[in-house]
Amino acid sequence: MALYDNLFEPLAVGPVTIPNRIVRAAHSTLLSGERLIAYHEARARGGVGMSTLEAANVLAPEGALVPLGSDAVLPFYEEISSRMRPYGMKLFQQIYNPGASMSPNYLPSLEAPLSVGEIPNPLYNVSPMQMTRGEIQAMVHAFALAARRVRDGGLDGIDIHASSGYLIHEFLSPALNHRTDEYGGSFENRLRFLREIIAAIRAEIGHDIAVGVRLPNEDYTPGGLTPERNAEISKAVEDEVDYISLHMSSYWRFHKLIAPADDPLGAEMPSNKPITSVISKPRMVVGRIMTLDHASAIVREGEADLVSMVRALIADPELVNKARRLEESRIRPCIGTNMGCVGQMMSRGVLSCVVNRTAALESSHSFEPDNQAIEPKKILVIGGGPAGLEAARTAALRGHKVILHEATKSLGGQLVYARQAPHRADLGMIVDYLVSELDILDVEISINSLVDDDMIAEINPDEIILATGSTPRTDGFQVSYPVDPVPGCHLPHVHSSWDVFSKNIVSSFSGHAVIFDDTGTFEAISVADVLLAAGLKVTMVSRFEKMGEEIPFPPVTVGAARERLMAGNFDFIGGHCLRSIEQDMVHIGVPYTSRERTLEAANVVMVGFKQPNRELVDTVRSMGKTVHLIGDALGRNDLMSAIHGGADIGRSI
Repeated sequence: MALYDNLFEPLAVGPVTIPNRIVRAAHSTLLSGERLIAYHEARARGGVGMSTLEAANVLAPEGALVPLGSDAVLPFYEEISSRMRPYGMKLFQQIYNPGASMSPNYLPSLEAPLSVGEIPNPLYNVSPMQMTRGEIQAMVHAFALAARRVRDGGLDGIDIHASSGYLIHEFLSPALNHRTDEYGGSFENRLRFLREIIAAIRAEIGHDIAVGVRLPNEDYTPGGLTPERNAEISKAVEDEVDYISLHMSSYWRFHKLIAPADDPLGAEMPSNKPITSVISKPRMVVGRIMTLDHASAIVREGEADLVSMVRALIADPELVNKARRLEESRIRPCIGTNMGCVGQMMSRGVLSCVVNRTAALESSHSFEPDNQAIEPKKILVIGGGPAGLEAARTAALRGHKVILHEATKSLGGQLVYARQAPHRADLGMIVDYLVSELDILDVEISINSLVDDDMIAEINPDEIILATGSTPRTDGFQVSYPVDPVPGCHLPHVHSSWDVFSKNIVSSFSGHAVIFDDTGTFEAISVADVLLAAGLKVTMVSRFEKMGEEIPFPPVTVGAARERLMAGNFDFIGGHCLRSIEQDMVHIGVPYTSRERTLEAANVVMVGFKQPNRELVDTVRSMGKTVHLIGDALGRNDLMSAIHGGADIGRSI
């Protein structure tokens, strides 16, 4: 058997045959029209067996992204299904109603969301209206009409969303369903709404297309659905559907819905086992399954029949085809931060990806540059961090002669430090991938090489990409008081984050450590992880009101880290600045007030803004060379900007 052959075996799911076992469960994109079609088409072209369109509200009116509550959706379905068909990828639609999880931003001012009862969603803080029997029956009918539209539009299946804390899940959950009528109380009563929906769908469309249900494996709502309870639900409905898809959590513990790198690979598999072991219909699983090797093992061990790799396929839509060509080492890895995909989508309304510049831009950008350089140039890239590595890779793909010089002994820039932190090892995978690609592309690399004007003159490049990064400031700077350095910042027990990660000094620490966080990023969180692992009592003092406040959509990106830290010998004080540092204490205060307090501190770690390394800019310009600044040299100080900037300049020269 060739490598991963078990992943390339077809599978019958009701009336549909899925050509291979690598699939994509539904996930939000907030895309519509041609952008949504092109996004899915790229994954179809890349060899995916089945993709599920993101959850569409069965009541969504004309004008919505996917107006499933109206026949106006049919032209879109006809177009997208016809575009997927040449590639053999099957296309399903997930159908749902959000219930109490309906954001108030999408509700008219005189309406409240409908739900099983009146318990608010913890993210939106709106008390919903309990559905009447009439409203329940109208909703059941709406699900059936939605299924008919999916079929008539030419799609291959529907995925009934009964998980993630949405409306059907609310009916199933003993924590959320407090009704005293025939839809609440006993197990059979709580199951009634889902069963009526399935029956109505079957009555409307029969077995013309696949009908599956997405159920929770563990919902993390206190008093809610456990794996054992969900196994009972799965057994009760499996004869009525063609497959069962499993997914974790609800809005009560949002980060578990989309497990970040803090969680282990295959984070949901232990909760799946009590369910997948007792059902016989095809089973789909999700949850930080990032490699073909892992997916193959899941299928081989009989833990599932279909493996969803959503984020891995956002990072590299060609993942399946590369695996078929035995090019697994050339798959661009997902690094699990959630900052580019769900983080950007929930905070800015735009799907993206930290490592894939073209994610959600497929309608206008190819995955890899398809515009070869008309006149290949000699490009000097100064700096081997993620920005410089991606710039070198992209420019080399286009036919330029690329030379890269890195001043230190290691490629990767700040990721050399970040990947050493607890729960952050996945960050290193993008460095390893980029370095491997540069080797394949014959990019000339020199490490321990400090570039000066003589070297530039010797190389004589046509253009220079300055990706020289940044260095921690040691002058006591903090944003709240930019003129006045923090008194005591030069004392020997005051350190930078780089000191913590690179100098092996933590073993000499004892007592109480204070971290001052001036940036609101993961840097301070990782320092806290290191210090807690060393057995110290840690207090993080931040300029921001919340931990990791500058990270996109903290509920899903920071939530796991916050739980972990707060479960240890750790305290967080937000909305404060440093007043001064003394030998065994720090004085902190609330900016622009006279309030002050004192904390014990045997060691202090200042995590602040770094100084961009721009010393070569004037030198290069004085030589008459074209220079491009990218990454931290621009002062952006985040990984996504670094990689995207590198890709942009590599595509444009």
